[in-house]
Amino acid sequence: MRNLALSGLLGAALVLAACRRETGPAPLLGTLEWDRIAVPAEVSEPITQILVNEGDTVQAGQLLLTLDPRRTQAQLDAAQADVQRLTAALDELRHGARIETIDASRAALARAQTTAANARIARDRAADIRRRGLNSQADLDNANTALRQADADVKSAQANLAQLLNGTRPEDLAQGEASLAQAKAQAAQLAITLDRLSVHAPRAGRIDALPFRLGDRPPAGAGVVSLLVGDAPYAQVFVPESQRASLQQGAHFSVHVDGVAQPFTATLKRIRSEASFTPYYALSGDDASRLTYRADLFLDGAAARKLPAGVPCQATLLDHAAN
Repeated sequence: MRNLALSGLLGAALVLAACRRETGPAPLLGTLEWDRIAVPAEVSEPITQILVNEGDTVQAGQLLLTLDPRRTQAQLDAAQADVQRLTAALDELRHGARIETIDASRAALARAQTTAANARIARDRAADIRRRGLNSQADLDNANTALRQADADVKSAQANLAQLLNGTRPEDLAQGEASLAQAKAQAAQLAITLDRLSVHAPRAGRIDALPFRLGDRPPAGAGVVSLLVGDAPYAQVFVPESQRASLQQGAHFSVHVDGVAQPFTATLKRIRSEASFTPYYALSGDDASRLTYRADLFLDGAAARKLPAGVPCQATLLDHAAN
């Protein structure tokens, strides 16, 4: 009877264990991923050098490849020349007119005044002759026209001299300063563009892809280097809606990577707040019609740093197993 009771208890324990396994959550499916940085081409120029290969480990600031700088260098030279021209023009506005320019303006005014005096004498003489009937009305009209033109030249010369003596207007100075600032900004922008034609690694990492070859001319903004960064990859898995409420940041998982016998421990660092539909490669039974939440599990251990991106994996919650 005692043996029969023990057998019954053992059978019940096996049934309960089987039920627990059947009711436990299914593994979370996903893939290994690395944080990626796409380094773009600043402008569309031919690639002149490629100094790294796919799979190479690089340090932050290391030169990766170069683009042809000649066109941008010419644009920068033109912009710097424009800065020099506008700087000289602004200095001229600030210093005002030279004394030689003022003296020349005074001489032009004296010449215009002399011409006007002669024109007035000629007009008066023509009017006196006309009163005696010794010339035509046309001669008097021509003399009046010459006098008006001479008086206008005097006023123009007086205005030019007054402008030189009064100096530069504040509005002209403001316009000159604005033009110079715009030219300097354009030159600075071109200098940055020229510097970025030498493509450097923004962070330490591993070269994942070099989409273009030597001599290719990538479009402006196209990624010329894809860089994997970070200490280790992370498992990007999809959490069913039924398990979302029970998972918190810091939860521990066991991650099985396809092709690797030894599982890795991982920690839940990120989980999205917005749900999405289950991707095709993570479909499992009833989950095909449910919403899921994308989660990132960061793998522990130095061996994980050698794993590639895109490999399928499965994650099991260790905290749940311990419970």
